Amino acid sequence: MKISVIIITLNEETKIRECLESVSWADEIILSDSESSDRTLEIAKEFTDKITVKEDWEGYGREKNLCAAKAGNDWILNVDADETVSEELKNEILNLISNGPEYAAYSVVRKNFIGDRWIRYGGWYPDRIVRLYNKKEAAFTETLVHEGVQTSGKVGTLEGHLAHKSFDSLEDYFARQERYSPLSAKEMFSSGKKARLHDLIARPLLHFSKVFVLKMGFLEGYYGLVLAYGQALYTYKKYAKLMRLSA
Repeated sequence: MKISVIIITLNEETKIRECLESVSWADEIILSDSESSDRTLEIAKEFTDKITVKEDWEGYGREKNLCAAKAGNDWILNVDADETVSEELKNEILNLISNGPEYAAYSVVRKNFIGDRWIRYGGWYPDRIVRLYNKKEAAFTETLVHEGVQTSGKVGTLEGHLAHKSFDSLEDYFARQERYSPLSAKEMFSSGKKARLHDLIARPLLHFSKVFVLKMGFLEGYYGLVLAYGQALYTYKKYAKLMRLSA
């Protein structure tokens, strides 16, 4: 068995080299770029010649499935451009593929960072996510944001880590939430959901309590407070935008 890595990119010159170095052991790397204006493609060409540059963005899930369709192997490892595969996870995957996988898909554990700070509490760790799968039996949901791998069978678990350096700072975190909230609202609207006044009040408060208290975000100190507030604000914004779409 062989394994293909799929990655989608847009202006990731500060992170893509570390990402690609961490998966250079794979049998092939398939990369889809949305017309980066920085050195992303220049760096990527050092690691793979299987690169597609796309003008039309079709959503995270759809783009990942298109990448997987171009892969020459059935087993797919999806890694985001701001993620790196640990040596532990690499060895675990290679052993799994060598011995013959029991399941159609496997989850890994992500360590999420804001800048150089690993966020352990508030629901940020362990962040289990399905990223290794057989494309004949599983695929990504084709959503605009918050896509995930779906399979009809049982999902196995791997204990190796993906280091996820998604946010450069708290400011970057809030800017990203601002970009994601309209996409989430559009997804909810397309699925027939509607927002009511209590969604704008109760849901943000519940999310703040869940992140800061139940998931012990308070143990992160200042970061925990700010992130709980950010989650509440994101919840408010996506329902407010859903209400506007429903009007």
